[in-house]
Amino acid sequence: MANPNISRKSKKLPRTASEAAERRPRSPQRASVGRLREADLVIVTGMSGSGKGSVLKAFEDLGYYCVDNLPVDLIPKFAGLYRNSQGTSRAALVVDVREGAALKRFPAIYRRLRQQIRASLIFLLASDDALLRRFSETRRPHPLGSNLPLRETIAAERKALQVIRNAADLVIDTSQFNVHDLRNLIFDHFSGGTDRRTMLISCVSFGYRYGVPTDSDLVFDVRFLPNPNYISKFHHLSGRHPAVVKYIRSFPQTEEFTKRISDLLAYLIPHYIGEGKSYLTIGFGCTGGRHRSVMMAETIAKTLSERGFRTKVLHRDVGK
Repeated sequence: MANPNISRKSKKLPRTASEAAERRPRSPQRASVGRLREADLVIVTGMSGSGKGSVLKAFEDLGYYCVDNLPVDLIPKFAGLYRNSQGTSRAALVVDVREGAALKRFPAIYRRLRQQIRASLIFLLASDDALLRRFSETRRPHPLGSNLPLRETIAAERKALQVIRNAADLVIDTSQFNVHDLRNLIFDHFSGGTDRRTMLISCVSFGYRYGVPTDSDLVFDVRFLPNPNYISKFHHLSGRHPAVVKYIRSFPQTEEFTKRISDLLAYLIPHYIGEGKSYLTIGFGCTGGRHRSVMMAETIAKTLSERGFRTKVLHRDVGK
């Protein structure tokens, strides 16, 4: 169980994807694991305001087919439908007090379901003070819609859900969690043993004359590098051609820039991952998007890939 006082700061920065995974700040976990097992269907339930929506989004990022507020009587039918679907192997759904009186039938439904498929039940809770603060911040009414004071409504909900909590495979107290902590905890338990938090990094080359890619998170201008376009033997080639690569790399500023940018990204990427970012798009721009930007996008993508990060390369304007 993680130390809740662990700092997000580190004196030595991780340089590879594996180091980033090993040294990533852990969530301030308050989770008790019972008979948690690999599951084809995960049912998320618990207290209102405890983070069920964030958990469902995490499962969606893991590739689960997700449904919110499915009527409990439809759960067995839903399980049968998704199991017979060719495109869906795992699913997650949320069931909570919005179901009303029908929620009392859920424990029996879940017991029967576990006899038929691999299913797990996650129960989220939080302290009264944490729930009161969250309802105050969001200004959303409690789903029970009680005329009682909010603290008494929370107590009534906690009592009504006790039977379901006792049946849960994983109980998580989210009182000290933020959305990133909760996401990381779900990934830890359900990512199948792989670090699927490692984002996909897209290195995109482009020409400034055609505009900066609108989806870029980071943009680097490489027009300071010598331009092969003015050399006749390179004019009709691209930045992927070995002769063009050799020419651009023959200048000391190229290697210096490559090293500095690689080190900067090695510093930034683990922090982006720690904040739950799934995709990062890095743009490299030159005048026409044919030579320098192409070469640099290829080079940086290869460097990051060698450090264990998932990368892809896109040359937006190379054919223009």
